[in-house]
Amino acid sequence: MAGPALPAAGAARSVILRLDDLSLPPRYISVPSHLPVSDLLASLPLPSSASYYLTSNGRPLAPTSRVAALPPSASVQLRLRALRGGGGDGGATGAESRDCYLSMYLAKKPDKADPNEARLSRFTCCALSGEPLAAPAVADRLGNLYNKEALVEALLHKRLPKALSHIRGLRDMIPIHLHPKAGADAAGEEVRFQCPVTGLEFNGKYQFLALRGCGHVLSVKALKEVKTSACLVCHKEFEEADKMPINGTEEEVAVLRKRMEEERGKVKEKKEKKVGNGLSGTKHAAAAAAVAAAGAEKLENGKKGEAAVAKRFKAADHAPAHANKEVYASIFTSSRKSDFKETYSCRSLPLGRN
Repeated sequence: MAGPALPAAGAARSVILRLDDLSLPPRYISVPSHLPVSDLLASLPLPSSASYYLTSNGRPLAPTSRVAALPPSASVQLRLRALRGGGGDGGATGAESRDCYLSMYLAKKPDKADPNEARLSRFTCCALSGEPLAAPAVADRLGNLYNKEALVEALLHKRLPKALSHIRGLRDMIPIHLHPKAGADAAGEEVRFQCPVTGLEFNGKYQFLALRGCGHVLSVKALKEVKTSACLVCHKEFEEADKMPINGTEEEVAVLRKRMEEERGKVKEKKEKKVGNGLSGTKHAAAAAAVAAAGAEKLENGKKGEAAVAKRFKAADHAPAHANKEVYASIFTSSRKSDFKETYSCRSLPLGRN
């Protein structure tokens, strides 16, 4: 029985290469399916002194395995092979001489991550999930980029890392519009967006700004060449404070953070002022009317600032003419306990029980 058909030799397969052991963000790579999986590492600046291997779903992959054998949109993990021995497990420590001991522990450290790769990933991948940026995309108030679905899901499940604690809710998201690069998706290119005016690639080599009012992302070069206070795409007016750098420098991020704190302080001050002024609308009018009515009643029944004392009702004061007041009052009062006397044939019972 024939096995499942493999893709043609010229077909390309999309693979997500995760680089957690190198402290790098994941990469979205498109590789011809007939090549071995070891070719996934061809574009990475890996130090020759370290040993690496690839895994898929927790299982090691042979370097000669074909990319075609991977499932569609597979996730491949690059792992650093740990050195064995020297830990009391019976392995050789290499410390028979001082030179061997020093050469083992003072070996050259792995090279640092390529800054160009890190910068590229910040402009092409979601800062939270590491997946390629796709519409709908959003930016936070510090200029970091996210896929909206991933960020909303993390907010709902309260899974945001501490580094993103400045994002407190949907109000901290700014919807952005990234202009797609023609033919980038079909060619499997990693850079898939560009400036709609100058055509500069959205790859981290050029500075870009997002307009907070409309959300369009433009290059700094476009806004310098065309002196205008309206968006070059939708023509919506904007102010200088509406320009937000995308993945800016440390100085630019510090300015954005300060502006964010100032805006939150103004919102908090406005809420406190509203609470201090009391209720508003119909509730305030009803409360004021109730207070005024209570004050008028106090002034009518007694002195100002004192509540009127209710007069006790006495039936004798309302007895009809020519009527005995005591007899008339007895109709509205219960019998007194002193009126009950014990006799030979009857013993009085306590009031309330007879």
